[in-house]
Order: sequence, then C-alpha cells, then structure tokens
Amino acid sequence: MTVRVRGIYATTLTQLLREADHEVVQASGPIEDRFDAEFADERAAVTVVTTDDQQGVGVIGDHDTATAVTDRLAEVGRDTLRWDDPTPEGAIYAGTVTETLGSGAVVDLGDGEGFLPYSSSDERVETGDMLRVQVVEASAPWTNGRPVLDTTVAVRGTLLTLVRGGTASTPATGGPAMLDLIAADPRDGWGVSWEAASEDASFDALAEALDAANDRAATVDDALAEADDPADCAPTRYDAGLATTWLWFGRESRFALDEARREVTATMPGHHRVKAGDRAASAAVDYVEALCDDLETGETDFPFAVTARQFGPQVGGSLSLGHGKPDGRLITLGSGEVQAVESDGTVTIEREMSPGGSYDALGVPKEAGDIAETKVKEGRWWYPTVYRDSAGEKKGTYVNVCTPVEIFPDTARYVDLHVDVVKHADGTVERVDDDELDAAVERGHISEPLAERARSVAAAVKSALE
Repeated sequence: MTVRVRGIYATTLTQLLREADHEVVQASGPIEDRFDAEFADERAAVTVVTTDDQQGVGVIGDHDTATAVTDRLAEVGRDTLRWDDPTPEGAIYAGTVTETLGSGAVVDLGDGEGFLPYSSSDERVETGDMLRVQVVEASAPWTNGRPVLDTTVAVRGTLLTLVRGGTASTPATGGPAMLDLIAADPRDGWGVSWEAASEDASFDALAEALDAANDRAATVDDALAEADDPADCAPTRYDAGLATTWLWFGRESRFALDEARREVTATMPGHHRVKAGDRAASAAVDYVEALCDDLETGETDFPFAVTARQFGPQVGGSLSLGHGKPDGRLITLGSGEVQAVESDGTVTIEREMSPGGSYDALGVPKEAGDIAETKVKEGRWWYPTVYRDSAGEKKGTYVNVCTPVEIFPDTARYVDLHVDVVKHADGTVERVDDDELDAAVERGHISEPLAERARSVAAAVKSALE
C-alpha cells in the first residue's frame, strides 16, 4: 500500500505509516535525508496532504488503502477527529448553477455546494445552467470552503493525468515519446499528460501508474455511458470518486505527533503546535531544530509565554473563538479585545454583546451594554465566559467543555463537546446538553473515550462551581 505524504506533518506521518507497513513513495529530499533511506518514485495509491490552515490532513485515494491509512492516523490521539467528505475528490456530478460570483459560479451538487471557476469551463456559465462537473480539489469541513470543480473529466494522479475526450498525443510533459518508451497506451478516448514527478519514476512505475489510471478511466466511462443528461437529472452524482477523509489534530494529538517525530530527528517541544499556528513560525522552528544535533530532554511543556511574546496574542489585540463542532463545522464566535496574557497560558478577552435574544442555557436576555469576559487557557478542557450588564452586575456564567484549547496568535481553537455547565445569577448550577453529547457519540462524531473525558470534566467543573 503506497502513500505519498506532504506538509508540516510529513516526517511524523512517514514514521507512523512505515511502522504500520505502508510504503511511503515520492518522498521529498529532506525526508530522504532525515530517514537516511531511499523511497520509490512509483504511483501513490493514497496521498496524505496537510490542509491549507495546517490544522490537520486530508487522506485521498484508493478506498481500501485510504481506509487503512485513515484508521492508523486516527489513533494518534483521542482529540484526533475524522470526517468523510460528502463531495470527495474526483467525484462527478450533474450540478445546477445557483449563483454567479466575480471569479466563478456556485454549483449545487446535491451532496453539497461546489465552486466552478470560470476558467474551468469552456462555455459561459449562468445561473440556472445544469452542468457535468468533477471535484478537482476537496475542502476540509472546518474551513467552510467549497470544493473546486472543473467541467473537464479527468483521472488525476501524481505521475500522470488522463483527460477524457483527449487523445494519446495530448501535449504535455513527455508527450507521445513517453508512451513509446513504456510500451503502453491510454484508454481509448483519453489523453495522457505526464506530471513533473514522472521524470524521476522508472518506466515500470509509469506503466503501472498508467494501468491504474486506465482502470479508473474505465470505471468513469461505465458510470457515464448510460448517464442522463444533466438537464434531466441535476443535482445527482454519477461517480463516487476517490475516498476522501479529513482528520483534525487537537492539542494532545499534536504533542503525540511530536513524540513520534522525536524518534526520527531533533524535535522541539511543541513542534507541530507552533507550525500549525503561524506559517512564519515554521522557519523559526526549523532553525531551532537545525541547531540541535541531538535533543536529549524530557521536557514536554509547551513554551506558551515565549511563543505568545513572539507571535501573539498580545494585550490590546484581538482574539476570536474558533468554535469547532464534532460534525466538522467551524463557527467563529466573534472577536474580543485581549485584556491579559499570562505566562501559564491564560488569555482573557472581552466582547461587547449585541442586544436581542437570550444567552444559551442561562435564559436571560441579551441587552445593550452587556459584556462577555472569556478566559481561555492553553491545554485546558474547558473555559468560562462571564456575562455582565452595563452596570457590571453578573448575569451568569457559561462554562464550555471542549477539546484542549489551543491559543494561536489570532484565534483560540477547540472542538465543542456539547456538554456544558452554567451558573445562574442566583448561584444555581446546572449541567446541560448531555443528550447532545450522547447523540454525537451515537452518530460516530465523538468516540466514547473522548465523551467520557467530556463527562468527567463537566462533573468536575459543576462540583467546583457549587
């Protein structure tokens, strides 16, 4: 089972996957040096890629291999969460254009919405059009982005791409001469385009990659052979595409990844934690670790004070609450002004609340002049928000139970675990939303060990507030 790995987690995941008897292929130069090993340049059955926000990874590829890889990575830590993508990469749809924007169109796929850049369609696209489209770039659920679409149907790979409707002489790297060298041909009705990575691959590896692409192309041809015209069936899915699963790494998981990476090379405490928070920090982390030929320390505490001083948050700045949901959604609860940053990892923010409605579980109205004071602490499984009116009188306290909080320069991130504890203005304390936690476990969004941790935290918080 061949796997290609890219991104800030590449060293660690390469180590974990090799230990699980997966063959890592097409490794980068630094990875080859780090492992002092040679890696084949053959076709990857699965690609593991770091998400753009660096909070997790996507596992994309052949179903059986992708399942095995995902299962292994989901074991990294109890706050590693996973979601199967409803609009997977490579899937083919009959879709309906619901909105046109400046650079492209929003397309209803039935399983969700996609974004079709105008440059990815040969014809003018207007609202109401019904089109055949393919997902070329899936999107992690917590990013709130739409998958990117194309009207060209293709089998895209790291070594080559087959384009439906093309010919064997489709202009591309390698061209027809490459086909002569490997003594193989693309499927009838498909043109081959050789990717840059093909230049380092053996002829046998290229032939195997072409065979696999031809098999996938045959599946696509079968799916579209008797397919209805988009005008008669949109929205619908013609072909399921590749297995596409997203994994979000929580704080505990990132430190577990540090431990695995430390088996391979010098790794500072909080390596993945820092890199996930700020792209500019990656170079600094790499520099620090390059100075350490051998990091022999049992220190595992995250250097929050130093990190915050260097990158933020800072007093007077703003910090938003990235409130993740166990189903993969991300809700931003608004930004507050940072009032204090403490060396133990505690950050206090204040938000001015908009009037209207009432505060969840507290049952008191939101009024003009209300202030919410929230204290988040790095690594803690809960955080409190105290609501006060314009006169400073306390209206109640809401304690959110969540995965361990991570405080990045501009956002505090976590995943809400549903169960919460509230303290009313009269001193009454109650625990709420246990039923929502139970339902999330039943749906498979939260594992039972993680749920048990949430219940334990809620019980401890309730006892402390009483």
